This record gives sequence, C-alpha cells and structure tokens, in this order.
Amino acid sequence: MILTHDLVVIGAGPAGSAAALRGWQLGLSVALIDKARFPRDKLCGGGITGRCRGHIDAVFAPLPDTIWRQADAVHLHAAGVEIARLTDMPPIAYTMRKALDAALLTQALAAGADDLTGQRIATLDIATRTLRTAAGRELAGRVILGADGVHSLVARCLYGRAHDPERIGFALEAEVPLPEGEVMPMLDVTAADWGYAWAFPKHGSMTVGIGGRQSRNPNLKATFEAWLVAKGHDPAALRIRGHHLPFGDRRPPPGRGAVLLAGDAAGFVDPITGEGIAWAVKSGALAAESAAEALARGQAAAAMAAYSRHIRPVLTELSRARRLARVVYHPRLQPRFVRALARSERLQRRYFDLLAGRLDYADLGPASLARMGWRLLTGKG
Repeated sequence: MILTHDLVVIGAGPAGSAAALRGWQLGLSVALIDKARFPRDKLCGGGITGRCRGHIDAVFAPLPDTIWRQADAVHLHAAGVEIARLTDMPPIAYTMRKALDAALLTQALAAGADDLTGQRIATLDIATRTLRTAAGRELAGRVILGADGVHSLVARCLYGRAHDPERIGFALEAEVPLPEGEVMPMLDVTAADWGYAWAFPKHGSMTVGIGGRQSRNPNLKATFEAWLVAKGHDPAALRIRGHHLPFGDRRPPPGRGAVLLAGDAAGFVDPITGEGIAWAVKSGALAAESAAEALARGQAAAAMAAYSRHIRPVLTELSRARRLARVVYHPRLQPRFVRALARSERLQRRYFDLLAGRLDYADLGPASLARMGWRLLTGKG
C-alpha cells in the first residue's frame, strides 16, 4: 500500500525541517525522510549570521540560548599574519550542527510531520513521485522536495549529477580544545585558493577548518595540516574530516514540475562566505509555500513555477555574490584586496557586515561593486 502525502521532504536538515514545519502550518500533510537518526554529527563551521537567525526565527519557535555561543568580534588573518581585529561588531552566533539540526527537526515533528528519519531510500521514481525505503515502506508525494544535501539523490534523478566537480567546494574540519580565557573567532582569508580558513569557538570546543574551490585546491589536506601546525595544533592528534560544499555553484533550475530542490541540494551557498544555513531555511520555507500554492489550485506540477517566483530574490543575491567573488578571490586581485582590507577600517567593517548578514550584496549596488573592482585594479584600495 502506497501512502500519499501532499509534500514528501527528503532530507531533515535545516532546509527539510523548515519545509516540513512551514508545510504543516499551511495545512499540508507532510512526510519527512532522512537516512540518519537525529541527533547526528554534521560537519559545518556553524556560523549563524544575523540573516540566518532572522530566517530561523521567521519559521521556528525560539531556540534555547544554550545552542549558541555569540561573539561580536573577529580576527582577520592573511598569510599567517593578523591584518585586522574588529570589535563591537554585529554579533554572530556559533553552534554545533548536531544540536541545531536536532532542535529544528524536533519542532517540525512536534508540529505533525510524519517521522521517517533513520530510513534509507532504496528507490526513487521522479516521474511518479514515489519512493520505497530499504525497509520496504512505499510513499508518494503530490510534491517532492529534495533537501538532501550536496550529494542530493533528488538532484541526481533530475539532472544526472548533483553538482559540477569543477565548481564545487571542499572543506576539512577538526575540533580542538577551547583555549582558556576570551576567545575571538578568526578568519584567514588567504589560507585556501578561492576560500579561507576559520577558527570558531563553540560551547566546549573550537571548530577549525579550511575550505575552497575543490579544483583549485588539489592538496587541501597538506595545506590544512601546515596551517594547523602554524596555529599551534598537532594534526596527528586531531580527527580531521572532510565534506563537499556547493560553493555558489550555478546549477540548473532548482526543480522541475512538482519536484523541487532546496538548500545545499539546490546549490544555495554563498560563494564568498560559504554560508548555507540561512539560504537552506529560507528556501525550504519558500518551497513549502510554493507547494501549498500549487496544490490549492489543484496543479501540483505548477509548484516549480511558483517556486521560481518566490526564490528569485535568493538567486539574485547569490548571483551578485558570484560576481564579487571573482574580485575577492581572483589570483591577481586578491593580494590587492588583502592590502586594502588591512589598511581600511571602512572596508573591514563592510566585509564583516557581509559576513554577519547585516549587509546584503544588493546593498552594495552595481556602482559600489564597480568602484571596488577599480580600486583594487589601480591599487588604491
């Protein structure tokens, strides 16, 4: 017997939980499926910007303060040297994804979404929007949402592969003991090619990592180990793990007909900052709203058309970020960007405002982007 739901969400991370909760709020019957049981480990720097907190607060009930560790300051490094120390900045929260994802999922399931976590998908038929789990359970969705991450099964079924290997990112991370005293988050903006390294304090430990465009960093592990040694850590004593990032990859439309993609599965990751949680929550909620809109008209296949309208501001923002990334990470321009960043407090604060989600790329405007590019080209900062 095949059980049919209005919305079947594949993937129970932030995008999937947001979609499941928002769909239930809009009166949809929702099934939420994930191969993992929660809480589960998830590699992620765990920086939660003001933008991200806003998207989470718009969908979910308030989360306990114990999930976050907040900081309103940051060190900026380049080539192993501190180039700026910014204080009294808009706060960024830092969290372990194991705790955050479990808290979001708990709310989605408490609202009424059917819990199919811990169940692996054996077959998925996009044409009929049906699936069968490894345990033999069969489901159908009037609308299916792929919120199943960077290696998305749904994206592979739609397009043959999840992401372009030449454009995707890769990151390595490890947890190190939290130093005593006041600990400031740190970003090393030149540690990787088309990427950066970070040290983010959490409750009980500090996450250190490095990430960048995979095709430009063939020896990322050796680069990370050298960076760790320079920061006083012994790589041999750490558990270093890696994961892919859809690092601003421009991909086909995020879905087709009654099959949608959200979050990492859709490539909704900032190509400069690597931020993905904010866009995951936002796109998951918009996908559920698009499904509800289409189903209210009795036209499930119109879900993608509705989603295209709703998601346009996100796509525009990511497109602007890709254009700026070509300046920030260009091999000939990046040294000039770093020098300008080191000597200009105004640029430092605007850069951090972007990282913190206080400033959108749209706020920079085409003229501002052009001026930034010209100043870097002429060496005027």
